[in-house]
Amino acid sequence: MIRSFRQACLVLSLAAPLAAQGARTTLTLSEALDLAKRNNPAYLQSITGRTRAGAALRSAYGALLPSADVSFGSSFREGRPQFFGGLAFGATSDIVSSSWGLGANTQLSINTINTIRRANAALDAAEAEVEAALFNLRSGVTAQFIGALQSQARAALQDSLVGQQQLLLELARARAGVGQLTSLDVKRAEVGLGTQQVAALRARNAAAVARLQLFQQIGVAMPAGVALVADLPVDAPQFVLDDLLSTARSANPTLRALQAQERVAAAGVSAARGAYTPTLSLSANVGGVAQRQTDLAPAFAQGAAQAAAQRASCLTTDSVRVGAGLRSIGAQCAAIAFGPAQEAAIRAGNASSPFDFTRNPYTLSMGLSLPLFDGFGREQRVQEANATRTDARYGVRRQELALTAEVTSAFVTLQAAYETVQLQTRNAGTAREALTLAEQRYKVGSTTFVDLTTSRAEFERAETDRIDAVYEFHRAFAALEAAVGRTLRPN
Repeated sequence: MIRSFRQACLVLSLAAPLAAQGARTTLTLSEALDLAKRNNPAYLQSITGRTRAGAALRSAYGALLPSADVSFGSSFREGRPQFFGGLAFGATSDIVSSSWGLGANTQLSINTINTIRRANAALDAAEAEVEAALFNLRSGVTAQFIGALQSQARAALQDSLVGQQQLLLELARARAGVGQLTSLDVKRAEVGLGTQQVAALRARNAAAVARLQLFQQIGVAMPAGVALVADLPVDAPQFVLDDLLSTARSANPTLRALQAQERVAAAGVSAARGAYTPTLSLSANVGGVAQRQTDLAPAFAQGAAQAAAQRASCLTTDSVRVGAGLRSIGAQCAAIAFGPAQEAAIRAGNASSPFDFTRNPYTLSMGLSLPLFDGFGREQRVQEANATRTDARYGVRRQELALTAEVTSAFVTLQAAYETVQLQTRNAGTAREALTLAEQRYKVGSTTFVDLTTSRAEFERAETDRIDAVYEFHRAFAALEAAVGRTLRPN
């Protein structure tokens, strides 16, 4: 509940930084990682890559289904006959026609299955790359967070030293007022205070810049008055190197992404070899047409002329000269005419246009093709796919060797960093005791201001080294986690 409330406060301060000028917001490491996961542009780009890979997989499965298309069209033809070989063809009236068509086609081959396998491998690779991008983001934000904490701790040390220097200046002025110190000692105390104020100013500026860089990596604007807090204990490392190496080989996101790329390359080889296999093609088409004559008078005249020509041809044919059947054949020829029934049919056809279609015959087709020779193009693609797979294998091997070196060096560095923290903590404690003793002696006049300044400088250096050692330990711990590819701190 407290954590959710803190995140809500942080989001509100990010949305309205001007309203939070007087407030002081805290940010923990886990909150920073959550914000980075939602806002870091580089990580969000890796997610779009996964989306594209998913779309490619759906498209690969879609190749198993036939592609279908439907069409609708309309055309206009002027009422003028065309002549071919001296003969006139076509209507004498303007014709507006409409048509529709429906077709389906599919092609199936071994490569269709290989494409699906390759798309599946590419989706796995995209998932691994997203996982690697997320872990790299966590490692980067953690390292930057630790660096900002280190700058913040050094700034706090310098601010505390400013307060101590201010007390020493007041003590020097008081002792000079009673004649125990000279004005030179007071001037030295004033110079020491000014120098310490400059150091504190620079330390605060460095801390502010580190926080800005942290929020830049998170992907949001830094709110005003934000303070970083973290509970990062300095515990002795209890890891076993062999266990870390085994975990890294199975969990490191970068290695897993390269292994996924190797599987994609292997699927690419199968796809390239599939070009030697035959392809089965299937298609089906059906359609319809409707026509409307815009000028019926020429159509009727043309119909009457054609009927008269057919009747005259019928009467002059050899068959009408058959003696016994001359009268019956003449009656048949006389029946050839263009009358109201034909005109009504044309008008009915015009009235039903353009959506009363006459269906054309449907067609079905099937074919099998086997590629024989394409100018050695297939051979080139197979060689390129084999080379890509070999490069991917070498990439995996290179990452495995680098992983062993990185985990080993990070493990050794972490052990050395822990021992350094112990030594610097003892040094800082000794320097603090020496400074306390020097201050007490200075108050009673048993030591000089120069000796006190020397003790203060030694304490500042020892405390700064202790702070640096602590955060170098945390940085080494984060580097070990990044090399292994898994969080090693207990939840």
